[in-house]
Amino acid sequence: MSLWQIFYKGLFDQNPIFRLALSLCPALAVTSTALNGLAMGLSVLFVITANNTVVSIFRHHINPTVRVPVFITIIATLVTVVQLSLAAYFPDLYKALGIYLALIVVFAIILARAEVFAMKNGVIPSFFDGLGMGTGFAGAMVLIGVIRELFGTGSVFGMQVFGAWYNPALIVILPPGGFLVIGLLIGIFNLMEESQNRRREQKAKEQSSIGTAALRGDAS
Repeated sequence: MSLWQIFYKGLFDQNPIFRLALSLCPALAVTSTALNGLAMGLSVLFVITANNTVVSIFRHHINPTVRVPVFITIIATLVTVVQLSLAAYFPDLYKALGIYLALIVVFAIILARAEVFAMKNGVIPSFFDGLGMGTGFAGAMVLIGVIRELFGTGSVFGMQVFGAWYNPALIVILPPGGFLVIGLLIGIFNLMEESQNRRREQKAKEQSSIGTAALRGDAS
């Protein structure tokens, strides 16, 4: 598998939120605005990429019987760096994300990539795996945040998009609206996957038909 394929799978085929349905708690809690979604997404992007890289570097020195505590220790250290950085330079974002920053330590997607990929592969592939998964997560968080903020307040990243005529649908920025938006997006991703699978099947049938016709031609 090429580095591009390793990176790309996290964007669509194994997108943490839309395909694997992991870490939905922060996707519901902090995406009431696009900025909050971006901040959480970038935080997870940094942590999962750095964690994959560190785990891959020391994978031959990690005792399998204590690998999970080791993973959590590494992740907790990285999350602490993120928390201190946000508290120092972006205090408003730090307060907005609140306890969900600390919960990054136990995000299933971060532990899963360390276990499934980083412990079994080299540093560079592990880096791109974390980068792809983190980018997929961040992209999903921003997309959810943009939709919720747009329809819930009429703005995106704090900039007014709809005029005074727009009556905001406040339910969209509440948890029930978050469930609705995420559910619809997951459904769209499923439809896109089904469409891709049908195209692949059709292409395979066409290639098979061409090959059969060629063999018949050679036989005649």
